[in-house]
Amino acid sequence: MPVSNKSYTLDEVRAHRTQESCWVIHNSKVYDVSSFVEDHPGGEEYILDHAGENITALMEDELSHMHSEGAYEMLEDFMIGTVDHPATTATPVTSESGLHKRPTAKSATVASAPNEKSQSATDADEMYDFGPTDLTADKKNKFLDLNKPLLWQLWNSSFSKSFYLEQVHIPRHLSGSARIFGSPYLEVFTKTPWYIIPIFWLPIIAYSVRQSLESGLSQEQCAAYFVFGVGLWSLVEYVIHRFLFHLDELLPDTTFWLVAHFLLHGIHHYLPMDRLRLVMPPALAVAIAIPLNKLAHALFPTPQAYGIMGGALLGYVLYDLTHYYLHHAKVFKIHFKEMKTYHLAHHYKDFEGGYGITSKFWDRVFNTELQL
Repeated sequence: MPVSNKSYTLDEVRAHRTQESCWVIHNSKVYDVSSFVEDHPGGEEYILDHAGENITALMEDELSHMHSEGAYEMLEDFMIGTVDHPATTATPVTSESGLHKRPTAKSATVASAPNEKSQSATDADEMYDFGPTDLTADKKNKFLDLNKPLLWQLWNSSFSKSFYLEQVHIPRHLSGSARIFGSPYLEVFTKTPWYIIPIFWLPIIAYSVRQSLESGLSQEQCAAYFVFGVGLWSLVEYVIHRFLFHLDELLPDTTFWLVAHFLLHGIHHYLPMDRLRLVMPPALAVAIAIPLNKLAHALFPTPQAYGIMGGALLGYVLYDLTHYYLHHAKVFKIHFKEMKTYHLAHHYKDFEGGYGITSKFWDRVFNTELQL
């Protein structure tokens, strides 16, 4: 890797405009951000659109790209040199996305120290997470050390609920996955590749459909209840995300409940681009599916219940795969581009809204739609 005191001409910088070799200029310094392009929370296109260019004005734009001091500290990790002849003009602001901000923690207050119960309210600094978190600088928050197993640190902490919620909703980025457990035998259950979801659930969906047909429903009736189940899942998706995963206001201020919140959904907001923690581990999904299955069989006759559950489970599979797709793919412009912008705004601008993943429908019904 080039040394940081090396000088580059503008033409040399402009030659690095691909995903494999992506350089940018900021305040006459040259940065190689190639390793972060694929995991950029706003999508790789928002970096590649400005590859080889001066992004000084872009990063200082108050409307969509205003950055905090912490963002510039992380950018320094990518510095490889300086420009021989600094550009006199910066790249105009043309990005469509306003996703490069940290969430404003409306409901969280910042404690002056982890064990203080301060009631002084403040908003989190808005920042653009351009690169991996500087682990040394991050320690000044006195939150979790990303170099060590996270669960044991949290369990032995005396964080107030307000401090925990403030910190867990400020996204951090690593090149790989942080450890949750010290034990490698437990750690393996916390990571789930996306393809495990269809492999695990599609046979169960097929079994539900077969049981529905063998219990007396015609193919047309089974199809109708199956479609109803898919639609019903969209509501379940919203309810679980809003009232279970984001039970922030009602969360008891005890270490036990902070740990539970962290394992259930907090870690996803803390490390939103972790590829192996973007879909729900089957063990957790089964724990949620069992009571929902019992409820379906209590409310509907057995044949209909099987058909509805088959559709609901397919809805879940599509939801989980969509979630991964929105975080880690260059998505189709039709529908998915809008939903990617919308969902990443939930992570990087305002986590107290935008609970829909596959669509905005229920956010509109319940008045929680994010206005981008």
